[in-house]
Amino acid sequence: MSPSSDKFAGDLATLLASISKGLDNGVVKQLASLRDRLVEMNRNRLVKINHSVMELLCAKHLLLKGYQVSLEHPLGDILVCDLYGVKGEGKAIVEVETGYTPPSHALDPSTYNKARLASKIARYSAFCDKFSVGVPPFHLLRIPRPFTQPVRNRNSKDLEEIKRLCDLYYRNPPITLEQIRAARIHTLFMIDVDGLRVTEIDPEGYYRVVSQASFG
Repeated sequence: MSPSSDKFAGDLATLLASISKGLDNGVVKQLASLRDRLVEMNRNRLVKINHSVMELLCAKHLLLKGYQVSLEHPLGDILVCDLYGVKGEGKAIVEVETGYTPPSHALDPSTYNKARLASKIARYSAFCDKFSVGVPPFHLLRIPRPFTQPVRNRNSKDLEEIKRLCDLYYRNPPITLEQIRAARIHTLFMIDVDGLRVTEIDPEGYYRVVSQASFG
């Protein structure tokens, strides 16, 4: 392995040792298997450490809630979700946002990140019963308000505004109005890496807190 791969594997080994304390052996084995998958993907330059650490913490949270969990799970021919959980007939998807913005969007980071989040909610939530976004405490997500509300409470003007936002960056394939109309975020995973814990937060309450900040 390269020095960077060695560091990646070592960091995940340290994390796994910390979050495994007091857990059932079966859960620990599942976490170790997920850790091994991330290490292998890092060797192929497919994942990075910040994102992977958050994924492993989210995986523990889902496992303790009774889900069977896979990471970097394919959804159809195009999409790959960060975490995919199955419990009985129920399916859950968690997409992890680290707060990273590509250099190509240095001049429009707020608009780009809002559109990126809207597109994820619209596309991924169709594949599950419960769609969540994982985020560190220091990164504020700009969730479009309609996605926090029941479908029956949304109006066409707001949905069309989300469509225009997504069209700025996503046209191949485009996000459809039908996808936007049916989409919803069910919960937020607040991922505290330093404290080794994940807390679920209601999106509507989160939206109210974040909307008090000035974004322009």
